[in-house]
Amino acid sequence: MKTVLITGASSGIGAAVAKRFADNNYKVYAGGRNQERLNDLASTHPNIITFTCDLTNKEAIQNIPVDFGEIDILILNAGDCEYIDDPVNFDGDLFERVITNNLIAVGYCLDVWLKRVKNNGQLVITSSSASFLPLPRAEAYGASKAALSYLAKTLSIDLKPHNISVSLINPGFVQTKLTDKNTFAMPAIITADKAALYIVDGITQKKSEINFPSRFTFCLKALSMLPFSLWKYLIGKTINKAPTL
Repeated sequence: MKTVLITGASSGIGAAVAKRFADNNYKVYAGGRNQERLNDLASTHPNIITFTCDLTNKEAIQNIPVDFGEIDILILNAGDCEYIDDPVNFDGDLFERVITNNLIAVGYCLDVWLKRVKNNGQLVITSSSASFLPLPRAEAYGASKAALSYLAKTLSIDLKPHNISVSLINPGFVQTKLTDKNTFAMPAIITADKAALYIVDGITQKKSEINFPSRFTFCLKALSMLPFSLWKYLIGKTINKAPTL
């Protein structure tokens, strides 16, 4: 039985991916902050073992009372989203929170767990299609996700000699507790279960990038090739509505 360790599994994409791997006969270590939701997740399948941890605390990660052993697939999926609503009165504390939750915590997880990934194993990092383009209000979220994308691509080069493959996940809009708070239109939004289908299929195929839904992410990538001045003009037309993914 192969082993998956996934963070951010209390709800949303993480929970759906954990269930799908468990259904595919993987042993799944599923981590998060909400013990009640994790208990509910563990009750859905005997292959799921849950743990709670604050991933922004490296010592806490080191002291999780679970013996993970060797890991076939390490999925770093946990993250958060907050918006910068007033750029002139820039909220440095908010910026620090988002960067810490979405980026620094991933570094701590890599520090503790990457050495446990088996030969021919996989590292998977969840970024966002928001990393393709600069979007309004996304100074913190977008910066953290762009950094994760760069990190994953760099690791894919440096881990190749160690026979560890790297997959980068770039979701579009997925219906989760994070997107439920959005008040703007979210084109091509899909369910977490549908997202899990894309993700597990992409990981199984060891794809270097897992972008979905395909037509939506293709459009964003195409727009990213425009001159920045033109993109800034276009997005400026919708600055009060533009989404953060």
